[in-house]
Amino acid sequence: MEIQVDKKDIRQLSEEDLKHTLTGMGEPGFRAKQISEWLWKKGARSFEEMTNLSKGLREKLDTHFVIPSIESDKVQRSDDGTIKTRFRLADGNLIESVLIPVPADKRFTVCVSTQVGCSLSCKFCATGQLKRMRNLDATEIFDQFVAVNEQSLETFDHPLTNIVYMGMGEPLLNYQQTLRSVELISNPKGFNFSPRRITVSTAGIAKMIKKLADDKVRFNLALSLHAADDEKRNEIMPINEQNNLKALMESLSYFYQNTRNRISFEYIAFQNFNDSLEDAAKLFALCRDFPVRVNIIEYNPIDGLPFLKSAEHKIDEFARFLNDRGVMVTVRRSRGKDIDAACGQLANKE
Repeated sequence: MEIQVDKKDIRQLSEEDLKHTLTGMGEPGFRAKQISEWLWKKGARSFEEMTNLSKGLREKLDTHFVIPSIESDKVQRSDDGTIKTRFRLADGNLIESVLIPVPADKRFTVCVSTQVGCSLSCKFCATGQLKRMRNLDATEIFDQFVAVNEQSLETFDHPLTNIVYMGMGEPLLNYQQTLRSVELISNPKGFNFSPRRITVSTAGIAKMIKKLADDKVRFNLALSLHAADDEKRNEIMPINEQNNLKALMESLSYFYQNTRNRISFEYIAFQNFNDSLEDAAKLFALCRDFPVRVNIIEYNPIDGLPFLKSAEHKIDEFARFLNDRGVMVTVRRSRGKDIDAACGQLANKE
């Protein structure tokens, strides 16, 4: 009778744990470093890839361990060069990641997801209409980075330069795994990606923003603001009812004082809702307590939702109002909207 061995995820072991396991299997401990390099520096997805290990060791590892990995399920390419990939997880759930290339600036950004679905129900967002199924493991976030980095190298002959945690889900509701994934991606023994080129975006959870400060994170922080007064923000973002603007600004001030990391406001412009000069004045008032960059984003209309894109001249007037008062402003034109890859459009559509 064949005895079934429950295989463990090898990436859940620290290098020290791996060394101890290997010696218990009669293998030299130094192999742990080699295996770790395959896992975290080369992004290996199978033991067979680990060619500097003996065939016998690879077979032992395959007997006792697995390397669960995400698989590309569907790839869509936009006319503007943006690439959206839908990934199938080991349990069959689906998530999406987006590669946003700007070759002229040598800037290649991946937008990664942190949850399957989302629980925040923002009224303008396709992902917010989905049910939250579960949080992603740090390795599943790491795997998105590895896969899209390979995609960038193959397509543009250039590695990723930036990472934004702005895909499906709310990163701060998956706090530990989000921070662990940043550690994995930025580990000097692995990809050694600079945390200064990583931005984590949040819809606004004040106590968790303060926790980021207390944990002395080194990455940048973006607040998905989208309205500069509580009444309007409550209308489109239910999370604001428990995390009002006063609490959020206090938490962001605390974050900046303790980390000196860059903060940005993401502000989608909706026609006749938040795009007036009065709205711009309210937004300016929120930019006085700490250095902040404002990214004004074109809205991408979503079937079944009532919001419309603000006119370009109104967006430009809005941006000019802020810029004339010394606020750093960038207007982000939509990328990948023809493949539902733009801001707020990730919804695992067929």
